[in-house]
Amino acid sequence: MSKEGNKTALSYRDAGVDIDAGDSLVERIKPWAKRTLRPEVLGGIGGFGALMRLPERYKEPVLVSGTDGVGTKLKLAFEFNRHDTVGIDLVAMSVNDILVQGAEPLFFLDYFACGKLDVAVAETVVRGIAQGCEQAGCALIGGETAEMPGMYPDGEYDLAGFAVGVVERGQIVNGSTIAEGDVVLGLASSGAHSNGYALIRKIVAREGMAADADFYGRRFADVLLEPTRIYVKPLLALMAQVPVKGMAHITGGGLTGNIPRILPEHLAAQIHIVSWPMPPLFCWLQEHGGVLPTEMYRTFNCGVGMVLVLAAEHADMAAKKLTQAGETVYRLGEVVSRGVGDAVLMV
Repeated sequence: MSKEGNKTALSYRDAGVDIDAGDSLVERIKPWAKRTLRPEVLGGIGGFGALMRLPERYKEPVLVSGTDGVGTKLKLAFEFNRHDTVGIDLVAMSVNDILVQGAEPLFFLDYFACGKLDVAVAETVVRGIAQGCEQAGCALIGGETAEMPGMYPDGEYDLAGFAVGVVERGQIVNGSTIAEGDVVLGLASSGAHSNGYALIRKIVAREGMAADADFYGRRFADVLLEPTRIYVKPLLALMAQVPVKGMAHITGGGLTGNIPRILPEHLAAQIHIVSWPMPPLFCWLQEHGGVLPTEMYRTFNCGVGMVLVLAAEHADMAAKKLTQAGETVYRLGEVVSRGVGDAVLMV
């Protein structure tokens, strides 16, 4: 600060915004962003806007976009001082969403907002974002770091992300061809992914479960912060070989809220609850939270992070290829005619 007449000259830093820290963060994250670049990227981190051309192999390209955040899972990241996985969650939520329409993710943008920028923490978060982009095969080509004094408590931040992908117009997956007798497959989740954490945190707090507590051979904190599984590469490879009629990313709304989004109105999905094992985390939440089964299935993924619908003659081949790609596949049930009941029948 300096003196001008009788007044002290103020700077942006005096107001709580450190431009130098922001510049330092940009330089730190450039190597991580560089690892994600695709041949189509024309300009990336550091400019006013990022440039990318469409892959030439698409004859009639349709852009597909999605945006999301990490939700109150961030509260656990703050509590446990663990910031290396939430960036993966951020990417996963958007790229998995656009994937269900058959889209190949092209690029990702992130928004990191805080009251006071901690460069080391922000770099750790963005490194996770870059890792998620690598898993999805998309480029991290830009973003925004917003330092807003007074907007957030000390040590906290918020995250949002935006993904853009592309699909051939004639290969858009929208569920319109789903028919009675089709098979419903499920891909295992890695945990609670990024949904239901308001209830998870309430149950954990009520039970007084410690972060370092042993939970089936793992730290409980690691189980709760296990990042969302990214299904992009195995499902894009599958769709190049096997026709997939519909896909549902199991996020907020759980199994019973997301599967109906891809079903024609006259059809329902009959899901056999014995067809996959309920992972220990969800069993613990149900027991210690006294959560009813109907509430479990409409709040959590319950161990199934992605659902696919295929013709019966393609189901075994799809399951085999996905298993070979490292996915755990469950044959959840089948598509049936819908009467006056729900669109998802848990039997």
